[in-house]
Amino acid sequence: MLIVTGATGHLGSLIVNHLLERVPADRIGVSVRDVSKAAGLTERGVRVRAGDFTEPGSLKHAFEGAERVLVVSAAIRGGGALTANRAAIDAAREAGARRILYTSHQAASPVSLFPPQKVHAATEEHLERQGVPCTALRNGFYASTLGYYIGAALETGTLAVPQDGPVSWTAHEDLAEAAALALAEDGALDGITPPLTGRHALDFADVADILGRVTGRTVTRVVMEGDEWISAAVAGGMPRPAAEFSLTMFAASRNGEFNAIDPTLETVIGHPAKTVHEVLEAVLRSR
Repeated sequence: MLIVTGATGHLGSLIVNHLLERVPADRIGVSVRDVSKAAGLTERGVRVRAGDFTEPGSLKHAFEGAERVLVVSAAIRGGGALTANRAAIDAAREAGARRILYTSHQAASPVSLFPPQKVHAATEEHLERQGVPCTALRNGFYASTLGYYIGAALETGTLAVPQDGPVSWTAHEDLAEAAALALAEDGALDGITPPLTGRHALDFADVADILGRVTGRTVTRVVMEGDEWISAAVAGGMPRPAAEFSLTMFAASRNGEFNAIDPTLETVIGHPAKTVHEVLEAVLRSR
């Protein structure tokens, strides 16, 4: 059985949908914290079981009969994320999985300026120590993240964020397709992958230009100092810890951590990756 964790999250649900296009539903199992949110998957014939990374004892039943397990990285900030990721990997090994996959990040590094990359790097190390064939999917920076920063620009025509650097923004849909292929097919992706990215690295000045083309109005990119941006973000309703966390992303992008581009993603999925223009069009349609 092919097990996907976090199947009610955005990336996890997309991965399951792609799997259902490739393998029979009775070969797919999902591990979710709240089974009531996965009723639609049950109706489609997918095995749904409760499992929580922060309660490792729940994972034995969730992963029972696993041939391969895809661990979607825990959506937790701080050291708890590493503990949770390790617990899921350990449970997959103990369940007898013949391959363990993990959704990592293109810039995973113990010295990153963006804290999640340190978690990803440590999780990759733990994964490789298990003595089981493994795949760390080094996903490009999720392009949907741009949706958090463009709201004011749509109202004012000004995209005001801290100084940044180029980022190879990548669509969830393409990364989910690659993950499903890696989970379902032998030899699709093995070990720590190259960066799985789109073909362009863009900074927020580029994003402002694209947003202008999508909306048909002028959007001007303005650079804000970090403290000034945090104050504005908090005034706009963002919790201060979230704003301070986001600021580290800008620092890491200035440091060149997210500017890698690589053809591997497009090679694996067999078609061009979605562009930022396409992603922003989808974001605006969903508002």
